[in-house]
Amino acid sequence: MELINLVLAAFIFVVSVVYLFIRNKHNYWKDNGFPYAPNPHFLFGHAKGQAQTKHAADIHLELYKQFKQRGDRYVGMSQFIIPSVFVIDPELVKTIMVKDFNVFHDRGVFTNAKDDPLSGHLFALEGNPWRLLRQKLTPTFTSGRMKQMFGTLWDVALELDKYMEENYRQPDMEMKDVLGRFTTDVIGTCAFGIECNTLKTPDSEFRKYGNKAFELDLIVMMKFFLASAYPALVRALKMRITYNDVEDFFVKIVRETVDYREKNNVKRNDFMNLLLQIKNKGKLDDSEDIVGKGEVGMTQLELAAQAFVFFLAGFETSSTTQSFCLYELAKNPEIQERLRQEINQAVEENDGQVTYDVVMNIQYLDNVINETLRKYPPVESLNRVPSVDYLIPGTKHVIPKRTLVQIPVHAIQNDPDHYPDPERFDPDRFNPEEVKKRHPFTFIPFGEGPRICIGLRFGVMQTKVGLITLLRKFRFSPSARTPDRVTFEPKMITLSPNAGNYLKVEKV
Repeated sequence: MELINLVLAAFIFVVSVVYLFIRNKHNYWKDNGFPYAPNPHFLFGHAKGQAQTKHAADIHLELYKQFKQRGDRYVGMSQFIIPSVFVIDPELVKTIMVKDFNVFHDRGVFTNAKDDPLSGHLFALEGNPWRLLRQKLTPTFTSGRMKQMFGTLWDVALELDKYMEENYRQPDMEMKDVLGRFTTDVIGTCAFGIECNTLKTPDSEFRKYGNKAFELDLIVMMKFFLASAYPALVRALKMRITYNDVEDFFVKIVRETVDYREKNNVKRNDFMNLLLQIKNKGKLDDSEDIVGKGEVGMTQLELAAQAFVFFLAGFETSSTTQSFCLYELAKNPEIQERLRQEINQAVEENDGQVTYDVVMNIQYLDNVINETLRKYPPVESLNRVPSVDYLIPGTKHVIPKRTLVQIPVHAIQNDPDHYPDPERFDPDRFNPEEVKKRHPFTFIPFGEGPRICIGLRFGVMQTKVGLITLLRKFRFSPSARTPDRVTFEPKMITLSPNAGNYLKVEKV
């Protein structure tokens, strides 16, 4: 009996300690006089339903509206039981991402290169390792490099054209899948120098493991938030976020590609070729400067991590952007027709040739893509963590060191105060004179400041090539399966339509 009482007392004690610990976490902002979000769920905080029944974009849009109505510029809230800060004011966004970048240089994203090698990539790295790697990789993303890769990309676009010619006569086509296969082939070729042929064989391993790497569940989400708040603990526990089979596949592909190229002295116009130059010489062949201050370039596993993140960042974000764009063009035929005419005119003025310069200089195409990115930014929120306790300028409020700061890109870009009637698809919002009227930090689909997306140019080029290839020959319109409104798939990290993107396709 005494033993039972002892066990019961110990159980009650542990439960009480856990309860008090969690309650104190939820009350952190309130207790410190910081503007706070009310009514957190005991276990999930303000992330209830995330990755299960709702996408984070939907949850954050509701919170944003609620806080903005209250007049808040920023709010303390709970991600599960971890205190975080939610930023509403574009001027504070600018301060965090640019003015005080020296404090907010880290994303607080999971990284544990020792136990999870593919997490040691540019997107996740922090502090000095990030600076050195960014310095090494920046020369690989210049417009000159993009121009060199254009031919490789255009070859894949011709395969997309061929695929559409063979398949467009169906009652409708699921364009998200088609475009996912196109961008998988582009990135497979440009990042790994491998012809994936995913357009011909949709169940290719690249597609399978690429999709799996984007799957989100509660465990993965918890790891994300733990990593931002307690990075040392995450590393001490030897935690991993990459699925074992995903890591095995990508590490093997990189190892085989590197071995083959080095043994046979193979050179191609792709990222892998540039990464190999950095790995072996610490610099690019045509560069005078040794990047990384003369250090050894990078190990094979570091190279694998960079190729992995190029692949992930390149195939999913560009394919969903193209897919959402086609959805909106199908719903707005007059915009689609105007864009088609502008594309055809630009190509005709260049003797019928589609070149890098033609692709990158069609103003209305820029407007259409920017309006797509406004409504559907692939990454719905950007994260930062301060390296020291941070006093928000002009206030008495302090954001403690390593606290996750969330910038809700999707919510800011769908705010009627910045973009009247935000549901309406209107590319003219991005005419230069209209852009000047808005705060520049109300449009940040690629991030901003020194940690702006390094692959921005490549992503935009890939998106433009896909859209030009499709729109020159095909007209898109809604089918019986096209929804009136897009709903987002909760279990995807990026914004992705819940039920695919079925559109009717006709030859122009």
